Amino acid sequence: MSATVALVDDDRNILTSVSIALQAEGFLTRVYSDGEAALKALIDNPPDLAVLDIKMPRLDGLELLRRLREKSTIPVIFLTSKDDELDEALGLAMGADDYIAKPFSQRLLIARIRAILRRTEAAAGLGEGSNEPAAPVLERGRLVMDPARHKVLWGGQNVTLTVTEFMILETLAQRPGIVKTRNQLMDAAYQDDIYVDDRTIDSHIKRVRRKFRQVDPKFDAIETLYGAGYRFSDE
Repeated sequence: MSATVALVDDDRNILTSVSIALQAEGFLTRVYSDGEAALKALIDNPPDLAVLDIKMPRLDGLELLRRLREKSTIPVIFLTSKDDELDEALGLAMGADDYIAKPFSQRLLIARIRAILRRTEAAAGLGEGSNEPAAPVLERGRLVMDPARHKVLWGGQNVTLTVTEFMILETLAQRPGIVKTRNQLMDAAYQDDIYVDDRTIDSHIKRVRRKFRQVDPKFDAIETLYGAGYRFSDE
C-alpha cells in the first residue's frame, strides 16, 4: 500500500506543489493549512508521516508537535526558515525526526521522507507475508528493545521513542562499551546520502536521555566521550 503523508503549512503554494510532487512519487497526501484542524485529523486518522511548517498562525508547528506527541509517535519532519536554529533545536527536542530549511528542494524532502519511512518499517519488523525473521529482542542490563514492536523498556517501564531515536539507541546498545562516533550514528539513523550535522545527533541523544530520566532520574547509560562520540554502558 502507498504511504500517506500529511502536509501542514499555511502557504497554499507549498501545499499544492509538494502534494503534486509526492503524488507523482506514489504517495497519498492529505493537506492542512491550519494547525488546529490538522491536530485532530493527525490524531484521529494518523498518516504514515507528517511534514509540519513551524511558522503558522493560531497554532504553530512547535505547539502542534507538542500536542501531537501527547497522543502519537508518528514520524514528523519540520519545515523551518533558514536561520531558525533555535526552532530546529526545539523541534528535535520535542520529538521531530528531522527538519529541512526553506527554501528547499522537493527532491531532498522526498528523499528524507523515504528514509524515515524505511526506518519506520524496519523498526516495525518486515511486515506481513515476509519470509525473513523479525529482528531479535535486544537486552542490555535494564534495557530491553524489541525492534519488531518498536518497544523500549527500562527497568520494566515503557519509554516511547521516535524511529530516529530508536535507531540511534539500538546502534549504541548493540555493542556496549564501544564508542560510536557521530558519523556512525548518522549512518545508522540516516541511511541515505543526506547531510545531517553534529548538532542533530547531539539533540537526539539529549532527547533520548531526557525520556529515560522521566522513568529513572538516575539514568546514565549513555555516556559522552568528548571529541569522540557516545557509548552505551549496561553496567
